[in-house]
Formats: sequence, structure tokens, C-alpha cells
Amino acid sequence: MAKRSILHMFDPMPNNSPFDINMALDAGFDVLMPYSNVKLETIHNLTQDAIFSRSPSASKKTAIFIGGRDMGMAIDMLQATKPAMVPPFEVSVFADPSGACTTAAALVACVEKALKQHHGKELKGSKAVVFGGTGPVGIATGVIASLQGAETILVDHLSIDSAKDAAKQYNRRFGATMSGGVARNDEEKAALIADADLVFCTAKAGIRVINAAVLAQAKQLKVAGDVNAVPPSGIEGIELNDLSAPLNLANQATNAVGVGALAIGNVKYQLQHELLKMMLEAEKPVFLDFREAFTKARTLV
Repeated sequence: MAKRSILHMFDPMPNNSPFDINMALDAGFDVLMPYSNVKLETIHNLTQDAIFSRSPSASKKTAIFIGGRDMGMAIDMLQATKPAMVPPFEVSVFADPSGACTTAAALVACVEKALKQHHGKELKGSKAVVFGGTGPVGIATGVIASLQGAETILVDHLSIDSAKDAAKQYNRRFGATMSGGVARNDEEKAALIADADLVFCTAKAGIRVINAAVLAQAKQLKVAGDVNAVPPSGIEGIELNDLSAPLNLANQATNAVGVGALAIGNVKYQLQHELLKMMLEAEKPVFLDFREAFTKARTLV
């Protein structure tokens, strides 16, 4: 009898994400097993329960998905699965807390494409400002941009210390070179983006972070990307379906373009689907986070 494919879904939160469950089923997994309130110290034993209960050949039909809302915890959990593997008893693992890895990868890939197409420039050497930079999507966005050579600022809306702490923590973890900033009001926002080439908005849904008057202060702006699909938009002037659409910065002439939430979301959806399928189809175990997600996203934009 053919073995069914099983996805074990480890989540430190009280519940697993319905979004991820739907995506996993649509990607082709036969059985989903959600686990809530998972602790880091239990990952080793849970992983070994998953690998030793099936033959090595059936391991190809077994995988682990790590969710939650904390990027650091998700990466720690992914790393904790690796020493639990005992070849040839190994399975694939994918960390995507709050969809942060795939959303950030899609966002940066879309902005990168617009930057190349409309301005002939690369991420390397660009200045990028990430609003909502201390959340999971913002952190992943910042790390990806920084690792590609962009001078990247993670922005918190309340505390410079929170922004600096996040930048320091993830710089150390991934070899990035991010800095921290704070934007408590329009004046601070305008100062941060005054010489920015790229603006990423990854703040909470339904919050207008940057209005048109503030955006007009970004004299060097080339591309702005907003992942918020809940009205009002995070960046005024960017429509949901915009894909490199011209920006109108308070009636000023500009070559800047915008990328909207649904355009980014379309790539994110395809990306998560492809990475879940990758676990099902891989001949050898794969370990996936925002880095592999960005590599794949570049092929989808």
C-alpha cells in the first residue's frame, strides 16, 4: 500500500495558521498534523518521533512545517531539527512564521525586479528603509535586503532601542549589517526616507504608515513596496494591484514606482506553494527559510 504524505506542523502559538493548513493541502500533502504550544526543547523528540516511525524510503513523504509569529524562535526550531536527524532517517523542514519568510522574499524580489527594470540598479549599494522592521516580515525583509548589499534600516514606530536590538540580534545571527531607526511621527519618517532608494512597508494591516506628503520627502526614491492589503494602504498612493506603477509624490515629478500588496501576495502564494511542493518532491531532505525562499522568489517574478 502506498504511503501517504504527512506534514507535521509545529507551532509555538496556541493554534496553527489556517492559511498554512490550506496551503499545505493544496500543495498535495495527504495528512496534516498540527501541534500547538510547541516548546523549543521538545523539537528534538518530536522530530525523532516523525523520522523513526517510517522507513527511510517513506521519509520522502514526511515533512515538518514550523510556524508561529517569532522569526528567531522559528529559525531556532528549524536548527533544532537538524541534530535530531539520523541518516538515512531524515525529513525536510520549512520555517515560515506568520508567512514572514515567503512574504518578505516575495516583497524584496518584486522590488528588486522593479529597481532593475526601471532604474537599471541592483539592491547592492541601495539604501533601504523597512517600516514595521521589528516584526517577523520586517526582520526577514531587512535581512534579505542587507545580505544582498543594501544599506538597510529596520524601523520601529515606538522605540529606537527595540529597532537597534533587533538589528543587532539578526546581524549576529545571519551576518547582516542592518541598523535601527525610530519613526514616531511624520517628521521622523520623512527624515529616515529623505535619501532612501527603497522603502518597504511591512507594518500591521490596516494602518497608514506613510502619507503622500511624507513620501514626497524621499527625493531619491526609486521603488516603494507595501504588503498591507487591508484598507487603508500602508503607503498612500500605492494601489493593491500595482506592479511597478508610477508614484505620484504630491504632484512632484518622479521616476519612482510602487509595488502593491496583491501583486506581492500573488508571488508569495506561488512561492509558498512551490516550497511546500519542493519538500514533497525532493530526493534528499531540504531545509527552507527566507534565504531559500528569496532564491526561489526571484524565479517567479
